[in-house]
Amino acid sequence: MRPRLVFVHGVGRPLDADAKREEWRRALADGARAAGHSRSALDLFDRPSPDIRFAYYGDLFPGNGVQGAVARPTPEDEELAGMLLEAVDDRLRAPEDAHEARVLRRARTQLAPEGEPQGAGAVLRQTLAAANTLLSLPGLRTVGGWTSARMMVHVLRQVRQYLARGHADEAGVGLDRRIRDRVAAELDPDGPTVVVAHSLGTVVAYETLHEHRAPVPLFVTLGSPIGMRAAVQPRMRPRPLRTPERVGGWLDFWDRDDFVTAGPEVARCVAPNTASVAPVSRRVDSDGAHVHPAAKYLAQPGVAGPVVEALSAVTAR
Repeated sequence: MRPRLVFVHGVGRPLDADAKREEWRRALADGARAAGHSRSALDLFDRPSPDIRFAYYGDLFPGNGVQGAVARPTPEDEELAGMLLEAVDDRLRAPEDAHEARVLRRARTQLAPEGEPQGAGAVLRQTLAAANTLLSLPGLRTVGGWTSARMMVHVLRQVRQYLARGHADEAGVGLDRRIRDRVAAELDPDGPTVVVAHSLGTVVAYETLHEHRAPVPLFVTLGSPIGMRAAVQPRMRPRPLRTPERVGGWLDFWDRDDFVTAGPEVARCVAPNTASVAPVSRRVDSDGAHVHPAAKYLAQPGVAGPVVEALSAVTAR
């Protein structure tokens, strides 16, 4: 049986889906070889490749790709500030050093000032100021790939736009539904699909898989915000949070230097499905810059190995 592998991207500006699929495929093959699956990597990625799909939805976000799109307030900005505040608080529990602790406390004060007006414009200004402060942390600009505070806020705003369940098109279909439809269209409607999702894509894939009726032998989430207790979890559907019924295994990977994640919280907040499948969270440690991009995760042997094994198991049937 020819396996199907579906990649689901996260936040960001419009991109070349074919080029991004190739980048993720190469990273996964490199990780598979590093995990000791050289022959499997060759069979699966260099010769009779599996049916690899890239579920792309980046063009659907309002204002995406428009220079300076973050300049005007939006209804989601107050919740965006809450999301960034939760990430700061999570990091403050165990800062790397005194300097990081000082930067985090300053950003927290900017996000939640006392005695100041909280209108939409004020919230956006406070969030941009806090984002700029956070970018002074050693490595955060390179770790997250952020080039400016405006870029950071613009990208994170997409999480809020999805969870707001608004931005309907002319037919009255909300942004979140249109995004899930893009992902669902790439899944095998009858046979097994291995799903690898990143960042916001983990939320999208989680919700999409609850509506999917074919088997998903393995669901892999990378740098997921699902564990954010205040900013993300309460707005996800369906509730209470549980593993989608057709998922046969769920591995959640997080890097301590990946700022907008909640560590191993995904495994703590998602209940098992009726087959007793629950997410298993595993920490990875990437050296150097840019730990958030999916390709950085996929090149990790501990991430790529289980993906290759799941694809191999489907092929052997």
